[in-house]
Amino acid sequence: MVGRLGPSALAGVALGSTVFFSAMIFCMGILMAVGPMVSQAFGAGDHHTIGRSVRQGLWMTVVLTIGAFTFVQNGEFILRLLGQSEANQEAAGSYLFAISWGIPSFLGFITLRAFMEAVSRPRVVTVIAIGGVFLNIFLNYVLMYGKLGFPAMGLVGTGWASSCVFTFNFLVLLGYVAKQKAFAHYHVFSKLGRPDPHYFKDLFRIGWPIGSSMGVEMSLFMLTVFMMGWIGTTQLAAHQVAIQCAAFTFMVPLGIGMATSVRVGQAIGHKDLERASVAGFTGIGFSVIFMFMAALFFWIAPRVVISLYFDLKSPDNFEVIEMAVGLLSLAAIFQVFDGVQVSVMGALRGMKDTKQPMFICIFAYWGVGLTTGYVLAFRYGFGEKGLWWGLVVGLAAASILLTARFYRLSHPK
Repeated sequence: MVGRLGPSALAGVALGSTVFFSAMIFCMGILMAVGPMVSQAFGAGDHHTIGRSVRQGLWMTVVLTIGAFTFVQNGEFILRLLGQSEANQEAAGSYLFAISWGIPSFLGFITLRAFMEAVSRPRVVTVIAIGGVFLNIFLNYVLMYGKLGFPAMGLVGTGWASSCVFTFNFLVLLGYVAKQKAFAHYHVFSKLGRPDPHYFKDLFRIGWPIGSSMGVEMSLFMLTVFMMGWIGTTQLAAHQVAIQCAAFTFMVPLGIGMATSVRVGQAIGHKDLERASVAGFTGIGFSVIFMFMAALFFWIAPRVVISLYFDLKSPDNFEVIEMAVGLLSLAAIFQVFDGVQVSVMGALRGMKDTKQPMFICIFAYWGVGLTTGYVLAFRYGFGEKGLWWGLVVGLAAASILLTARFYRLSHPK
């Protein structure tokens, strides 16, 4: 919908969303530790640990919100330090101010979602998320374009719309968890009390490497966006289209990875390593199949995809459209690798193996991917395509190394 406002607005939301999610990804990773803690306790039938893990996740949400809100509110200053144009700084800054007010609800929803998934009750979360999508479309329409008596806010409107949707999703899920009698024996809210130092520490011990791994992966994409901004606004807009398309299809293997984490965790709770191995590699297989089909669509019909963002007949859009078509062909290549790495990461989290995967991600994304992209783009003159080849190589390295680690852990000698 922002694409309809033009390439400049799309460039602004590209930078703004990159800053926003760079903060959210690290926080999400820490809170996702609730998943393996609850799933293993669920597999072992330990209701006490389930409730306490969720409670500490909610306390962790409060702590993380303070840091994330401060970071996002200063996003325009961060973009200035990173050498972005003044126009792009201002556009992104206004968007970040609006969306930052939804951070507490965004993180609270992540915590409760991890709990629901870990006890094998994901459907309610899915229904709420789908409702949030339609609400987001409606609020974008009203606030961006000035409908129903509201002023036309443009790019800022989508930030406020997102904040409202985050709040809606969290409150609905919170109400559901609180009212469900099936969850009463977990005492999630009745014993909320104060932070428990032991469990708080355990949650952070498992969670910070997850957050760091996700943050390192996010930083690969984030720094690619910033380097794309050095090349030009047209390249940045084309990149935003291609990366959004890849992000959309990525949601399916991301969900498969979360399910894989739960199934592996429950198997570990049952002390059944063979079942954990089957669950892990089944998840990887499903991700590969889906991402291969998505890659074929990107190859066969790139203009159909791009037409969702731009008017293909407008002469003003010809340059960015041609550039986006080229990037989509590369997005198709890294789709499969991206699906493998996210599903195998889920399997490793289910085993509470988080620290070594973090080091693998640092090597693959920074040592391989980021370096390759920079060299190809700026030393060999490949421009925006060079940066995208860096993404491909980094994701390929991560998928191979992480899969090898899961195999070793699930097939001990």
